[in-house]
Amino acid sequence: MTSTLVLVRHGESEGNVAATRAERAGAESVGITTRDADTPLSATGEEQARALGAHLATLPADQAPQALWCSPYVRARRTAELAVEKAGLDLRPVVDERLRDRELGILDGWTSHGVDARFPQEAARRDHLGKMYYRPPGGESWADVALRLRSLVGDLTRREQGRRVLVVCHDAVIWLLRYVCEGLTEDELMAQVAERSVRNASLTVLTGGPDRWTAEQFDEVAHLAGRDSAVTEHPGQGDD
Repeated sequence: MTSTLVLVRHGESEGNVAATRAERAGAESVGITTRDADTPLSATGEEQARALGAHLATLPADQAPQALWCSPYVRARRTAELAVEKAGLDLRPVVDERLRDRELGILDGWTSHGVDARFPQEAARRDHLGKMYYRPPGGESWADVALRLRSLVGDLTRREQGRRVLVVCHDAVIWLLRYVCEGLTEDELMAQVAERSVRNASLTVLTGGPDRWTAEQFDEVAHLAGRDSAVTEHPGQGDD
């Protein structure tokens, strides 16, 4: 039975803004005091979430989401809440910790400049192992995230049984859902990741399942630009 996953990266967060500002300034620390899981949306991020909801409200019944799955992180849950409220959709979220952002361990809160300055051995190990397999102490590699997403996709498709599912999550999670669902190779994935990040409140649509999926859309933001909402691109922290 064909399923549809409508993947959404959360709206712009205060952490996105701080990390981008710190990187551009050459600062070592991002400067955010909240836990990553508790970092809220920025005002722009809330606007993006409502613009997403306005778009969802225009979809015909046979294209509208029928279920909602969400990362437990505040920025994702708030994006989902604002979007479904604006869309007038009566969807109770399934909050699943397997959709959380990649955990950075001891590197959490540091910019690339800070990692190079404070953790030079980790920077060297990261460069040697590569993005897919480097695991910071106390954190996760991209391969670790892929492993938890493989179990999530199986559970989601069994539970939802062919329905259209809105999934609100994070940059690396969307990339790795594509990797898992589409059967991409590491080289194919990393070639695309090197070119771009997933933009805030963008839409990626995967159809198929359970064993083979196709990306019908990827990182689509026309619903934001068409409603005069800012289009923002912030690479995930620690994913340089």
